Amino acid sequence: MCGIAGIYLLHNQHKPDHQILSLMNDSQLHRGPDAGDYFYQPSIGLAHRRLSIIDIAGSPQPMQSANQQACIVFNGEIYNYRELRQQLLDKGYKFNTNGDTETILNAWLEWGEDCVHHLRGMFAFAIWDASRNCLFLARDRLGIKPLFYSLLDNGQFVFGSELKVLRNHPDFVKQLRDSTIEDYFSFGYVPEPYTIYQHSYKLSPGHTLLLQHGIKALPEPKQYWDVPTQWQQPLSEQQLSEGLIARFREAVDIRLVAEVPLGAFLSGGVDSSAVVAMMAGLQSDPVNTCSIGFDSPKFNETDFARQVAARYNTHHHENIVSQNDFELLDKLADLYDEPYADSSAIPTYRVCQMARQQVTVALSGDGADELFAGYRRYKLHQQEESFRNMLPLVIRKPLFGILGKLYPKLDWAPRFLRAKTTFQSLAMDTVAAYHNSIAILRTDQRDRLFSSAFKQRLNGYNSLQVFRRHGEKVSHLDPMKIAQYLDMKTYLVGDILTKVDRASMAHSLEVRVPFLDHKLVEWAFSADSSANLKDGVGKYTLKKVLQPYLPDDVLYRKKMGFAVPLAEWFRGPLKHKLQDKLLSEVMLNSGYFNVAELKQLIDDHKRGLKDNSASLWTLLMFAAFLERNS
Repeated sequence: MCGIAGIYLLHNQHKPDHQILSLMNDSQLHRGPDAGDYFYQPSIGLAHRRLSIIDIAGSPQPMQSANQQACIVFNGEIYNYRELRQQLLDKGYKFNTNGDTETILNAWLEWGEDCVHHLRGMFAFAIWDASRNCLFLARDRLGIKPLFYSLLDNGQFVFGSELKVLRNHPDFVKQLRDSTIEDYFSFGYVPEPYTIYQHSYKLSPGHTLLLQHGIKALPEPKQYWDVPTQWQQPLSEQQLSEGLIARFREAVDIRLVAEVPLGAFLSGGVDSSAVVAMMAGLQSDPVNTCSIGFDSPKFNETDFARQVAARYNTHHHENIVSQNDFELLDKLADLYDEPYADSSAIPTYRVCQMARQQVTVALSGDGADELFAGYRRYKLHQQEESFRNMLPLVIRKPLFGILGKLYPKLDWAPRFLRAKTTFQSLAMDTVAAYHNSIAILRTDQRDRLFSSAFKQRLNGYNSLQVFRRHGEKVSHLDPMKIAQYLDMKTYLVGDILTKVDRASMAHSLEVRVPFLDHKLVEWAFSADSSANLKDGVGKYTLKKVLQPYLPDDVLYRKKMGFAVPLAEWFRGPLKHKLQDKLLSEVMLNSGYFNVAELKQLIDDHKRGLKDNSASLWTLLMFAAFLERNS
């Protein structure tokens, strides 16, 4: 696991400025503390920070091919590199190392842009090919590893593993992109392919980018893979049951290769417990497991983690943190480089911090909820969709649209009376309804929050367009599959994987994600939706096949999540900080907000009239970003 960076001078043959590239690379030292080096040729400079996992004694980067034609910087792991290496040896390619990096290099020389189709793993890499005078960038299929890039006004193309790498180039323009501010206050993150900055981008999952010397404008990235959305016949519940354990075990098995201490996160939930159960059956030594808990029973899952640890006799490491662990607030803005509003970033940071004291590589259970429909919102979406199917949109839209406008937001009321969002969603089509249900601030709330001047600049843009863009590809699927696909293209990569990458790499910890093995995803996503959500139980078949491996109170208890007590913080120890930050000079002078609405959100929450904690946290993280960007 590493950090990569580079500068490509598109319009001249000079060598990039070493001092600038060093500054860019040094900003991601945390991603690779073991080694760092540079490669320069006319028009190109590549930089690397290394966290040594495989072939520790060899595989220095940047790495040149044996024939000196190409050079690579690479972040990630290729799990099938040994098979690929032998295949390429049989074709006559030479290898000077025993790691996966050189395998990618020779795969490029053999297959060119199609090399990505041969790679199984998580990766972001850049290859400079001197003979073709081009730079090739690629990102893994699910977006586990990040890659940012920008074309500067002076014709320099810059890229890196984190946005701070680009920001450290003195010619990087920090002008914010209005549309992504609208996106952020809907989703709590900036979805691919954009960043918060007007002139920089994220390379989307499953995409490559090829740049030729002399180009005047950035070419469009090329998609080489997507979550499959066409199949002859969906997998039945029986077929999913019969094949799931073997395929999942294999996905875990290939992720156990490392020359450094390896373990797993263990939250006590279904997904991380499943990973630990598979690991225990695949290795002779006890699994190293790492858990954190809170000193409040409401947020603590450690009892369930201990059950799994005891069942598999793991080397279990546990740390209990205070439920008032909010000292990381100011650090989060530096960690994520752009506004990011998932408050579980705090406990994720802590578990990574603790895990790094024991291991260098940790396996996680991320991705299972999206792949097997584990989120509670899928059940609610399915229930709403059943009702939507009873009445045509021409009737639902005016009827429930009026109810949605008139019905008050009753956060304090019993759940069955909190119908405002439901009424709004019933007046919409499937994609718009799902967007409405997951939004941190719904369209009507954002309309009140934003200033008239900012709304005029948005010129009618709405974050729903993000979902529309992805939804066009899956309109033929059932509503459950549509929701899962939308989450894989947005929430999974923009929130979950971003959170884990930044939190883990802040501590030089590599995290591997077996549920997101692309072969497993390609197979499991074709399962009939009834095999995933049945009798009100999400991840139905996954839980059923895990019954021989995990206790029922782990499999079937209510999902807790990695939560922090935001509502209590904002009415207690953080109420003054909240008001100071949200009504600070930088926020009031930004021109984005209706100040009266900001004050109303704070006041209603402090008085207990509404639970505005999610909205307030989103605003707090945006304020922290503005402070650092001003």
